[in-house]
Amino acid sequence: MTLSDLEVLAYSESPIGAICLRRRALPGATGDVVTEITVDHMLLMSSHHTASERALARCALERHDGADLRVLIGGLGLGYTAREVLDSPAVARVDAIELLPQVVGWMRNGLVPLSEELNADARLRVIEADVYALLASPPERQYDLILVDVDHSPDEPLAEANGAFYGQEGLSKVKRHLAPGGLLGVWSYADCEPFVRNLRAVFPRVEVERVVFDNILTNESETNWVFLAYESADSGEG
Repeated sequence: MTLSDLEVLAYSESPIGAICLRRRALPGATGDVVTEITVDHMLLMSSHHTASERALARCALERHDGADLRVLIGGLGLGYTAREVLDSPAVARVDAIELLPQVVGWMRNGLVPLSEELNADARLRVIEADVYALLASPPERQYDLILVDVDHSPDEPLAEANGAFYGQEGLSKVKRHLAPGGLLGVWSYADCEPFVRNLRAVFPRVEVERVVFDNILTNESETNWVFLAYESADSGEG
């Protein structure tokens, strides 16, 4: 790959490091072009492999049989979780909480592949805020689904302060934001048994989904993880 195959669309410093939005052609003769976000020159997410981001939304939606669903997404990224949620006719409202103004601006200014369709969907509100701080605070409203895809894993948060979310105290605070019968879904690139134990200490039911996909860049299969926790349908919390 030559330098001309890579185009830097945006680059700036952020609270989690140097963040870059770039577009590049894949090696070989496929002609595929991908959009990627890197932090401190390490790949954070790509438009080429979106199976697990979409699975986070799909797994939660499949397990909730309600209508007019209110959904909170922690981490906008390239928008694939948000689009998967918005593809469901059962969804009435989506609040996507994104810490970095750069990421919000990329979507609003048409720099990411899903910009046009996300900007056109009136059900989506993109809010510049810290989702972990929001979920640690008393709830102003409750959601049927809360989907969090921010850190690499519960063991490898992008910021040290994020770690409180994965403990029992943090999860108990998150639970207050769920409507009765609601679900919490958390994405991770790795399994994490301590996090599963914390989820089971707080929620009445927990499931772990493995998402396996083929990475054509490495010619290997990769596995990501989706953790799902259920709020009781007869809960009076909130």
